[in-house]
Parts: sequence; structure tokens; C-alpha cells
Amino acid sequence: MTRPEATIAVPGGNVWFKRVGGGPGLPLLVVHGGPGLPHYYLTSLERLATEREVIFWDQLGCGNSDCPSNPDLWTMQRSVAEMDAVANALGLNAFHIFGNSWGGMLAQQYVLDVPSGAVSLIISNSTASIPQFADHVIGLKSRLDPATQAAIDHHEAAGTTHSAEYQAAITTWNETFLCRTRPWPGELYQAFQNTGAEIFETMFGPSVFHIVGTIRSWDVVDRLAEITLPTLLLAGRYDECSPEHMRDMHRRIAGSRFEFFERSAHLPFIEEPDRFDAVMRDFLRQHDRGGPVRA
Repeated sequence: MTRPEATIAVPGGNVWFKRVGGGPGLPLLVVHGGPGLPHYYLTSLERLATEREVIFWDQLGCGNSDCPSNPDLWTMQRSVAEMDAVANALGLNAFHIFGNSWGGMLAQQYVLDVPSGAVSLIISNSTASIPQFADHVIGLKSRLDPATQAAIDHHEAAGTTHSAEYQAAITTWNETFLCRTRPWPGELYQAFQNTGAEIFETMFGPSVFHIVGTIRSWDVVDRLAEITLPTLLLAGRYDECSPEHMRDMHRRIAGSRFEFFERSAHLPFIEEPDRFDAVMRDFLRQHDRGGPVRA
């Protein structure tokens, strides 16, 4: 039997995982965002562990996992191989996948490319196209007050992103388009404090406003029709990931279910926990037993 907390060998190093709870439902594998924002901010999903095992892992390069300094590791292809290694090492023969943000991107690529025991897919506040995401983010930035926009542009151009003015501007961005709950919960701060800088900067770039890394051209929009798993898409009104784009993803994935969170930005499990839990429990129970998806 796999221990509740241990490590797994994956391409490039060893990663940490934790198994929480149990029950009659199939396990839920939780895929965190970033790239490089470790699992802490997703611990809200432990609330679901009364009905099933919930499994967290920190992807290579962040959190409790190895953090090798090797930019050649930070690609979508290697990340998919890592997810496959984790699922196989944990003996997941039938399981649900939950991916938030970058984790939703990784989960999409995984189910498109890797035969597995996955029985359902939950894409939370994510995208199927980095170019479309980049355009959306620039549009959102234009909605910020002029001083905040100017601070972001000036310090990114000057390479002075550690300045207090830039950090204040990014706080405004995060409190508007990432998490609107006040105050932020400790687990969200903990995730940011343990972010893997190298993996983020290599895969994305210096910030979401300048995506120049290895996944800058990533786009699976034209492959979404290949996803045949029961799929749930979660979007927030104020999300940095376009809810309109997620509606388009929903239309392209046959039989998928779309849930819109009116008061949320990027993290509905923190911002609207009661509704999030109800939606998740309903969907997961339904597909424990192989029932139909509600559109």
C-alpha cells in the first residue's frame, strides 16, 4: 500500500505527494498551477476527502519536490511524462483528474496524449491556448487604473520587478483577477512563497504579460473534440483566464458541463467554497458510477 506521504521518481528527479481521506468514491488526482505554484493553495480540496481519496503532488521544480536547476527540463512534454509517472506509481487504475490553471493545461495534454485510467476531467479556470490567454491578459491589464498599468510596464521594461511599486501593482492585479477573497488565506501565501521561479520563467517568461517561454505557442483548441472523457469546466467572472474562452472549450468538448462562478476570479474553491463543493461532489459522484453529463 502506498504511504500517505512520500516521493516518486519522475523524469528529472523526485516529486512529493500526499494522499488524504478515503471513501467509496474513486480517487481525485489534483494537478496544481503555475507552472511552479505548489499544491498548498489547493488544500481546500481536502474538503472532498470525506467521500474519496484526494491526492496532491508538487510538480518537479517547486514546493516539497526536487528543484533541479536545468532549464531543459521545463517543457510540456516532460511535464506530461511526469504526470504519467505519478499516476502509474500511485497505481491509479480508475481516477478523476482536477487541474487548475496551468494544471488544467497539463491535464488536457495528458488526456489527449496518454492512455490512462482517468474516468473524468475537471478543468478549473484554465485555457486551451496560450496565445489566446496572452491576448486576454493584455486586455484585462488595460482595465486597471493608468498608474498601475504604467508601473507594470515601466518596471518590466527596466528589469526592476523587485521594486515596491511593481509589487504593489502586481498585488492589485492578483486581488482583481486571481483571488478576490479578503484576506487571502494562508495557504495561498504559502504557495507563492514556495513557487518554483526557474520552471515558471522558463516555461512562461518573466510574467503573464510577457509569455516568451517554452509554452508560448501551446494551443490544443483544435484538438478539444478528441476529449471523450466526461468533462467539467469551471470559470469565474473576474478570471485572468477568459470565461468566454472556457465557454468555447465547453462547446468543443462533446457532452461537457460548464459552471460559471459569478463572484470568483481564478480560485472558486477559495472564493465560492460552498458552491464549488456542491458542483464538484455532484460531478464526481455522477461519474463514479458512469452517469451522463449534464450540459
